[in-house]
Amino acid sequence: MTHAAGMRPGDELAGKVALITGGARNIGRAIAQSLAAGGAAVMVNANTSRKEGEETVALIEKAGGKAALHIADVTDPKAVDQLVAETVKRFGRIDLVINNAAIRAETPFEKITLDEWKRVLSIVLDGAFLTTHACLPHLIKAGGGAVVNIGGLTGHRGALHRSHVVAAKGGLAAMTKAVALDLAAHNITVNCVVPGTVDTVRGLPGAPPRPDHRVSLPPAGRRGAPEEIAAMVRMLCGPDSRYTTGQSIHINGGGLMP
Repeated sequence: MTHAAGMRPGDELAGKVALITGGARNIGRAIAQSLAAGGAAVMVNANTSRKEGEETVALIEKAGGKAALHIADVTDPKAVDQLVAETVKRFGRIDLVINNAAIRAETPFEKITLDEWKRVLSIVLDGAFLTTHACLPHLIKAGGGAVVNIGGLTGHRGALHRSHVVAAKGGLAAMTKAVALDLAAHNITVNCVVPGTVDTVRGLPGAPPRPDHRVSLPPAGRRGAPEEIAAMVRMLCGPDSRYTTGQSIHINGGGLMP
């Protein structure tokens, strides 16, 4: 079975510029490739995954698209301002903002330190706030645009040993609704795509395998592909989704039916 739907060439995003946090690998890479295939120029942001980010840019350029890489910590306001400024300098505008930056953490609640708790929430929530906030003047100048936050199934269903991740992803879904209300008057849509269990590379070489309590499959009988998440993001960024805002859209093979 192939899952290349998110990569099909098109032109619905021609002339648009997308900024993707956490865009170096896995779902972020698939989103970057998909938006580029739709005609958008893409700024790929990464913090520690420089090599993977360079590979993502190379893949997009090899396919005939436009992309660049900028290393920045999305929890640092000055770094985010520089990321946004560099995107505008390189491509001239910003129309699409994809907040995908996150870290995977699995720690029993009683062992989570305050520093770990704050770090997980900061990357997901502060990162989405700072990036969207810094991009807002450019989205308004462009006449509108789309913000897509990448949530997580755990934020709606809960998960063992991931209370900080659950809190962060649940907060991102709530934030999506609030920001959608604030930005609707500017012709800016704000939605949250919520992946279920997806086949991704788990961290750096030597990272622990997927825990036993998270190996079960959804009713669809398989894990999703990053390209299937990317396809929904691309649709929400396109001209046919301008009436869709404030929504959490679940892509999970039936793993949760809210």
